[in-house]
Amino acid sequence: MMKNLVFLAHLGATLYLVGVIWIVQILVYPLMSNVGADGYSAYHNLHTSRISPLVAPAMIIELLTAIYLAFTMFEAIDRRYFWFGLGLVLIIWASTFLVQVPLHEKLGASFDSNVQRKLVQTNWIRTISWSLRGALILWMVWLKIK
Repeated sequence: MMKNLVFLAHLGATLYLVGVIWIVQILVYPLMSNVGADGYSAYHNLHTSRISPLVAPAMIIELLTAIYLAFTMFEAIDRRYFWFGLGLVLIIWASTFLVQVPLHEKLGASFDSNVQRKLVQTNWIRTISWSLRGALILWMVWLKIK
């Protein structure tokens, strides 16, 4: 019972974050270049303060449930899938805190088109990783229900 609840929480957090990352990648980050230099810092700081509460809880749930599931046996699902998923979560966290957060800090000070372009380009690491995670968790749901 507990494993199933954790699995459902994991599924929900992962699919939620897949949707968020695609909106950020295709809409939010590219449109930042249209804000203009005047008022950009205020806009950017408002963006980061509002998006953090939307993504941080889901990222924490995803991480904790990924760790739990990697160490817990599921009869119908090969444990290697969970370990692969956990590896993707760690890539996402590393990219977030080692690449995207420092770029956001630079943009919070002032707009720089090169930094903004780099933010869009490097965010593909997270977009692809979360998309793979979404496909993987749906595959695991299929294995569980078939």
